[in-house]
Amino acid sequence: MNIRYFSHGACSEVTGSKHFLDVGNGILQLEAGMFQGRRQQAYQKNARLKFDPGDVSAIILSHAHFDHSGALPIMVNNGFSGPVYTTPASRDIAEIILLDSAHIQRKDHEYLRKKRSRHPERGLELYPPLYDTDDVIRTMERFSPVNYHTPFIPLPGVTSELFDAGHILGSAVVSLTLNDSIRLAFSGDLGRKNHPIIRDPETVPDPDYLILEGTYGDRLHDPLPRARERLAAIIQQTHDRGGKVIIPAFTIERTQELIYHIHLLLVRGEIPDLPVFVDSPMAVNATTIFKDHPECFDEETYRHFLDKSLDPFGFDTIHYLRTTRESKRLNTMEGPAVIISASGMAENGRILHHLRNHIENPANAVLIVGFMAENTLGRKLVERHDEVKIFGKMHRVRAEIHVLNTFSSHADYNEILRWVGRFDLQRLRKVFLVHGEAQALTELRSRLLDFGVRDVEISRSGEIYRL
Repeated sequence: MNIRYFSHGACSEVTGSKHFLDVGNGILQLEAGMFQGRRQQAYQKNARLKFDPGDVSAIILSHAHFDHSGALPIMVNNGFSGPVYTTPASRDIAEIILLDSAHIQRKDHEYLRKKRSRHPERGLELYPPLYDTDDVIRTMERFSPVNYHTPFIPLPGVTSELFDAGHILGSAVVSLTLNDSIRLAFSGDLGRKNHPIIRDPETVPDPDYLILEGTYGDRLHDPLPRARERLAAIIQQTHDRGGKVIIPAFTIERTQELIYHIHLLLVRGEIPDLPVFVDSPMAVNATTIFKDHPECFDEETYRHFLDKSLDPFGFDTIHYLRTTRESKRLNTMEGPAVIISASGMAENGRILHHLRNHIENPANAVLIVGFMAENTLGRKLVERHDEVKIFGKMHRVRAEIHVLNTFSSHADYNEILRWVGRFDLQRLRKVFLVHGEAQALTELRSRLLDFGVRDVEISRSGEIYRL
């Protein structure tokens, strides 16, 4: 038996997830994520794949976040013709993410082309879109949705089953049986117990091998009730100064969680009534998808909202903005408010306009609620840079900066250890660590070994491992 595992993404980094299993009669790909970072580096990595998509027989997506699904149209454009398996909710989310990506790429190209024509002396490089809307439509035709706990055969010799990962709506841990003998589990992005809206991560059948994410392999999250208290305090203090709370947030899950928590705080009278703006067309669409998939909700959501005929994502002072005109009105709006906008790492999208217009006012606050990759604007804010570049111009950071990683939908290292501890560690031969920066994976490796896992390897890009 000759089964090979290798990765071309999310190795000692947290973006561009692409992992592969060569089972002899076909290659199964886990994830097809886009690399995110500086424009030139990101374009080169995404445009020049280190493998032939035509060699891939099938793809399984653990979930639909852009760094896990965004390269699917690139795969199809370069020869991939197999099925894409994922949950129905992930399929719906992937469609809006990919369509939004095609739109952003087109707009970015148009912006750079106009800028180069106005300033030819700068020699600006153009980056043509890697795919368009038609490519996305063709890609969606390849999807084959699969419900949780429903075995399926992605290619001969491989049986798979999806279990709830508790990360975002529709996210899954992938359980695979290879050639009727080796069992492998892929965590995807592992979620957290007692997190709002969605169910807790499920246990999967005991694996021989585990491909495990380690985004927060070196960190612990504060308890959720304490984070909600801090959220209330930040909103109250900023309100009292007459300022605005600006929140860069991923449009999938993080935005909905924030709306959920703010709604709960309003219902309990723990924050003042103030307008809350969700300024992201994709977030509006994503919230609609959440409403379409209540089968993914946990008991707490039913208890606090649905059983009382309340919409967890709708209340009197919330406003969902779609048009550019609506977004621009926020620039001149006076008085306290909360503005939630994309992108989550503050690298593109409408959040850049809100940061440019509000970051130099000490009455305002910027709230970071998720992981920020290296070299992103969000990371510079987390690192408390005195100045940051937005749309090519430097801006003094005078707004208060707050970081609340508790709202992250990634498990911290204690939560990862508890989840791994459900497995038969005598059967578990090896753990491969992916989706984490080097320090996080190094620390998680040490903790797993101390915990009793026999062998832990930090996956290296392009390295071939035989199972």
